[in-house]
Amino acid sequence: MGVDRLSRPPPRTDLDFRLILLIAPVMLFSVIAHEIAHGYAALRQGDTTARDMGRLTWNPIKHIDLWLTIILPVILFQTMHMAIGGAKPVPVDPRNYRNYRRGDIIVSLAGVATNLVIAIACTILAALIGLAAHAAEGLVPVAAIAQAMMLWAIYLNLGLVAFNLIPVPPLDGSHVVKYLLPPAWAAQYQRIGFAGIVLLILMVKFNFLDWWFKPVELAAQGLFHFISRLVLPETTQDWFR
Repeated sequence: MGVDRLSRPPPRTDLDFRLILLIAPVMLFSVIAHEIAHGYAALRQGDTTARDMGRLTWNPIKHIDLWLTIILPVILFQTMHMAIGGAKPVPVDPRNYRNYRRGDIIVSLAGVATNLVIAIACTILAALIGLAAHAAEGLVPVAAIAQAMMLWAIYLNLGLVAFNLIPVPPLDGSHVVKYLLPPAWAAQYQRIGFAGIVLLILMVKFNFLDWWFKPVELAAQGLFHFISRLVLPETTQDWFR
């Protein structure tokens, strides 16, 4: 299961309408890719549940959950100025895995692995967009918007990797950590359920996870520095600031 957080933007924090237009498609694509990865990994491990229920699709309607995707993020943003939410979890049945433990770990990590790949791919795309704009100045206005979307995609997807690896149920990291615990402890650990969401909200609200997200900031800074010479001035002046 993937529950996703709209990470704090670097360094800007006010979400104006233009910024929302940039971030929303990136976030939607990223969380859908995350869930499809879970379903496809489950299929490779022998479970056809996600495929049979039509969830291996890019149709966003199939992945929108009224509570997780819409109501919860809106309520939290309006009341606590933070946004935690996610796509509808892809259904899987671990009993169908050819190897239960290995299958559970692979399926659980498939989503974060996909977000990491997206971050790296967007770094490459941002560089290519910059190269194209430098070669054809007429492309600069459109290229600046596209490049800004790629930069936001890098930051957000690295944030999704870190957030989903937090070892608190129902996040993906908990499905790995439970195998490090004694069986009796693991059973109790997995029963945290909805309380885990409440715990996560409190941890984010009171900045208990700042240290956990520090590697995200460092990784994002490293990727941005790597392509800094190809980032258009119009990108940072108008769209990514």
